[in-house]
Amino acid sequence: MSAQLRETAGELAEVLWREHTVYRERSGGVVIRGEHVRRWISLAPAGGRDEVLVRVGRILDGGTTAPARSEAVVPLSSSTGVLAATCRRLLAEAAADTALVVPRAAPGRSKRSGKAARPKVTGKHTSFGSLVILACVAGVVALYVYSTAMRG
Repeated sequence: MSAQLRETAGELAEVLWREHTVYRERSGGVVIRGEHVRRWISLAPAGGRDEVLVRVGRILDGGTTAPARSEAVVPLSSSTGVLAATCRRLLAEAAADTALVVPRAAPGRSKRSGKAARPKVTGKHTSFGSLVILACVAGVVALYVYSTAMRG
């Protein structure tokens, strides 16, 4: 079963992603990692003799893997196309779950530490507040020059 699972995973990886890594898990399953799409797919023997448990999850920063987002049981005797379609559906579900989770972060807060996030600087534009401060400084300098000229 392990050799057949490894062979099936290799074929499936070729169909799904250009760049991938296939390796065996300690539990006897096989993992396909797509670093460029930041996703992983696990194929493991299921309860039935000819069934495989397909699980899908994300690859986090630093290369660690998040827990599985979606899973399904598929007959191992089914074609690579059927397995690929199941994996694509699970990947789409996982992506939809991720899209729903992202907006929940509090506005102005960093997702990791809870500290206030720094605003993103997009260019070298002077903000309105900075322009007001510059105008006030220019006014004070002009007033000083004027008062100095009137005394002398």
